[in-house]
Amino acid sequence: MSVGHYENFPVASLLCPPALRPPIRAIYGFARTADDIADEGDAPVAQRLAELARFRATLRAVEAGQAPQAWPQVFGPLAQQMQAWHLPVPLLHALLDAFEHDAPNPRYAQRSALLAYCARSANPIGRLLLHLYGMDDAKSLAESDAICTALQLINFWQDFSIDLPRGRCYLADDDLAAHGLTLPMLQAQGDTPASQALVQELVHWAAGLMAQGAPLAWRLPGRMGWELRFVVCGGWRILERIRVLRYATLRTRPTLGPGDLPQLAWRALRLRRQALDANAFAPFTTR
Repeated sequence: MSVGHYENFPVASLLCPPALRPPIRAIYGFARTADDIADEGDAPVAQRLAELARFRATLRAVEAGQAPQAWPQVFGPLAQQMQAWHLPVPLLHALLDAFEHDAPNPRYAQRSALLAYCARSANPIGRLLLHLYGMDDAKSLAESDAICTALQLINFWQDFSIDLPRGRCYLADDDLAAHGLTLPMLQAQGDTPASQALVQELVHWAAGLMAQGAPLAWRLPGRMGWELRFVVCGGWRILERIRVLRYATLRTRPTLGPGDLPQLAWRALRLRRQALDANAFAPFTTR
């Protein structure tokens, strides 16, 4: 549902209802293209921000009913789906806010600042999907936000070995300080007992958020619910991989592959709504 080329975002998979595949593809194309502008290649920050500003201007033009003058492969399909589904455009602008914020590799003093970033970079994706599903009640929105933030954080903890060498750090300074660490220490020393203790704490944090939001997957009807159950179980599986590595992920990136599909299917089938609480994530939410 977010980040890392939106690896956790359900891009019109076989489980997704066919009618929803065109708008989901359009939203994904928009988000991935903007993410690439902000994050890929060697362009200087000023150039990235200028391109993102042009990207936003194109979105505003399409919103006003004009034909896109740039990125037609993105904004052509998006314009059609905006009209067909009355997509809440402020959520698309929120994503662009996050990409603009992310371009200069900012630091985060506290977890609250990181959560504020996730509220723009991840949560709009879930809210856009809920809009397609016709769900806008406060409980569903809150649970969707919890899932999306958890997936964003899981992606951060999964990608330490990629992000840290590039100077990207999605760790709050107060979390680092609590474990006697700094960013230069992580970059120079790699996995240490202190860094592993930090990653363990972060995994528990993400798992707790996932447990808060996961009941939504059992409340969504039909194929939509199954789609989200696989997403939730996939995030849970990554956390399990991090735990198996004994939280030594600064040099090793845990991944999922085709061999994980049977386990994900079994978990999606086995878990029941009435049993879905923090206990379902006991390996991570208890110490």
